[in-house]
This record gives sequence, structure tokens and C-alpha cells, in this order.
Amino acid sequence: MLAAFTFNTAENLPIGLLDVIADGLHVSVSAVGLLVTGYGLTVAVASVPLAHAVRAVPRRHVLTALLAALVVSSLVAALAPSYGVLLGARLLTALAQALFWAVMGPVAVGLFPPEVRGRVVGALSVAGSLALVLGVPLGTWLGRQSEWQVPVALLAGLGGASLVTIAALLPTSRPEEEPAAYGLGPDARRFGIVLATGALAAAGAFTAFTYVVTFLGEVSGFAPGTVSALLMAFGLACLAGVTVTGALLDRFPRAALTAAVTAQAVGMLGLYATGTDPVAAVAFLVLVGGALGPVFMTTQNAMLHCAPGRTDIALAANSGAYNAGIAAGAALGGLVLSLADVRGTVLAGGLLSAAACAVLLAGQALGSRTRRADAT
Repeated sequence: MLAAFTFNTAENLPIGLLDVIADGLHVSVSAVGLLVTGYGLTVAVASVPLAHAVRAVPRRHVLTALLAALVVSSLVAALAPSYGVLLGARLLTALAQALFWAVMGPVAVGLFPPEVRGRVVGALSVAGSLALVLGVPLGTWLGRQSEWQVPVALLAGLGGASLVTIAALLPTSRPEEEPAAYGLGPDARRFGIVLATGALAAAGAFTAFTYVVTFLGEVSGFAPGTVSALLMAFGLACLAGVTVTGALLDRFPRAALTAAVTAQAVGMLGLYATGTDPVAAVAFLVLVGGALGPVFMTTQNAMLHCAPGRTDIALAANSGAYNAGIAAGAALGGLVLSLADVRGTVLAGGLLSAAACAVLLAGQALGSRTRRADAT
């Protein structure tokens, strides 16, 4: 959980310090923005190849190496004398995170009985969500009160604590012999459906969320100070969503995924339709926040069940597809914004989220018909 918190904080910390980093390194804000988009693209592209490359290496050794990379890259970033060095350090962190999410899930849930694995996935997701609610805001505040390098260097300390704990306590075993190395109910069709659902949902979420500050100001009429408070409410809703969903995930794994994707679609389309009403805008924004974290969490949990092969490869594919959806959504939002207005980005995000819901429901209906046909 500490490692998940640290990686997610490292990924998103530059968002709150764009102007500070730009001033410190004498580059444009858009160049610093590439530290975030380049990070996401690296995770999207590298997840599956890296997971395949280390598929025979004991997980304890892999996780120790990944956390060592996090520590080194954070220290290099904090001491970076130029933008190029900082970008290189960020890409090293991204490579480590790309593999971390693939390896961490099977290792963590494999330490517990199958009937409580959903709670384990939920705990890890809570830690990741805390990065957005606690880690990034605190890091942003600290970076603005001192130097942007200070919170970056502190991430090395958190990563070091995780590294020592895992290196000292995690058992060493062959990856294929671990309890969660393979899916509980391999299903190639469901694997493809969940993969497509997650990518579409991510694209829908970030088509709109990338420009939600502009939407809340121009369409809903909120002052800048209020928008900051609303973003905090969004993060708290995300944390609440993963907490509640994690508690129910073992009992209702499929329903949890359907509910999360449906809630995101309803929230997006409701925000578009009623965004000019401040009260309704807040309500639908919170609904989207409550769904955003659970969508990724429930797709990850589904991979542990339906992976047609090794779960680490399936989780890497899911993480890669989700990050590809994030990058595509941000790009699509920018295109829509240039052709229409900021309300158009929310509409496009809502339609993509509805498409994700349709793909999931159609896949479930097809699966039910197939099972009935097999039974007869």
C-alpha cells in the first residue's frame, strides 16, 4: 500500500507544480506537462513487454528492483540540473510503475485466501487513491512553500521504506508457483471485454476530466477558490468509492464493475446536461469521482479471475490499456475543445463512458446465452 501510494504520488505530483518546475528549469509549462503525458504513455507501451520479460524472475526480486528504481529516479529527479535529466528520471519511474502494477496484484492477493482477495485489491486501490487526496496536495503545498525538489526527494524515502520491507519479509518463490499466478476462472472472451471496457471508460473519464477546471469555471460559474475545493471533494468521492466497492468486491465482483462503469456514464452525461446548475454540477461531479477509482479497481480484480494465462500479463495488459485510454482521452478532449467548447468535452466523455457500459453489458448478455447453450 505504501509503494502504491508513492508511485501514484510520483506520477501526478508535477500537475500541482507545473509553473514552479517550469520557472526553476527555465522551460515552458507545456514542456513540464510532457512529464505527465510522457509518463502515462510509457506505462501504456511498456507494461506488457516488461511483464513478459521478467515472467520467470521471483517476484520478491522484481519488486525490490522496481522500488530501487523508484528511489534512484526520485533522487535523480530531485537533483536534476536540467529538463532533460528530469525527463529521463521521470521515464525511469514510469518504467518501474508499468511493471509494479502488473506484479504487485498477484503477489499481494496470493498471500490471502481466494475469498478475501477482493478486499486486498480494495486496500491497494485505497492507497492509490490516497495519493490524489493526500499525497499530491501535500506535495504541492510543500513544493510551493520550499522548492519543488523537496517533495520529490521525500518520495525516495517512502520508496526506500517499501523496498526494505519487501526485501526483508516477502517470501521468495517461482512466479508460476504462487497462489494467484493464474486466473480463478480463465475466460478469454471476458478478458477481452473487460480490457475494452476499461480502455473506453478511461478515455471517457479523461476526455472530460482533463478540462474539468475550465468546465466548472466557465459553465458552472464557480470561482477559482471554489473549484479547488470541488477537486478535493472529487478526490474524497474517489476514495469513498474504492473503499465501499472494495468491501463488496468479493461478494459481487461482476456487479461492482457494471455499477462503476454505469455510474461514470450517468455522472458524465448528467454533468453535461445540468452543468449550468451549480448544485447539480456538484452532485454529478461527485458521482463521477465516486466511480472513477472503482472502475480501474474492478477491472483489475476481474483480471485476477478471468485471465486466460498468467495474471501478471493480464494485469499488465489492463494497466496498459487503461493508460492508453487516458492518453487518448486527453488528446480527444483537446481536439473537441478546439472544435466546439468545453461542454463538448464532457459530452464526448459521457458518450465514451456509455459505450464502455454497452460493451460490458453486451458481453455479459453474450456470456449468459453461451452458458445456457452449453448447459442444454
